[in-house]
Amino acid sequence: MATPRPQARPIDRIQQNILAVSERRLLNWLCARMPAWVMPDHLTIIGVIGAVVIFAGYAASLAADAWLWLAIVGYVVQWFGDSLDGSLARWRKIERPSYGYFIDHSCDGIATLLILGGMAISPYVRSDVALLGLVGYLLMSIHVFLSARVLSEVRLSYVAFGPTELRFVLIGLTLIMMFGGDKARHTSAVNGFDIAVGLAGLLLIGLFVYQTLTTGRRLARMERRDR
Repeated sequence: MATPRPQARPIDRIQQNILAVSERRLLNWLCARMPAWVMPDHLTIIGVIGAVVIFAGYAASLAADAWLWLAIVGYVVQWFGDSLDGSLARWRKIERPSYGYFIDHSCDGIATLLILGGMAISPYVRSDVALLGLVGYLLMSIHVFLSARVLSEVRLSYVAFGPTELRFVLIGLTLIMMFGGDKARHTSAVNGFDIAVGLAGLLLIGLFVYQTLTTGRRLARMERRDR
């Protein structure tokens, strides 16, 4: 007897970032013009390839700053694949909720590891600071996964800020690296890029603590009502 497939609970997607409306228009425009042979899985792979390109650009900046252009191209490719895979599935009404949720978030983790790992290899960001940024991201990921389980909702933005806005910030940071950064880092002293990435990591950790307390209170109220 075949084992029944697990049924995914409907999950509300909450997205209130600054660029959400404009980005949705662009994604719908792209979905309507996407060739029929292009499938969401192809776009997911493109997103991961984009993250590999970002990693390569940062790592190669050890040899020459011009390689940072490769990282910027990688951000565009990664946005295209990561933002469009789920959008195309919903546009064509071919969603696979459990599979899509699992693969999408797994690839997001790999992409973030590649991006921050590339920064750590580059001459601009200390490895311990990049690790702090990764810890912040992983803690917020844990919050998203737990919220999906206990609240059936996935929040894609916080404080009007989401993945697309973050990519713009990282592209800007990369441009500063090219044209105004510490190009020859021979000491362990903290520089401006360390401060920026470190503060981002601390902000994510603080946001995780805040959201944990907020969600805990919300769940407590809900369970008291249900008694």
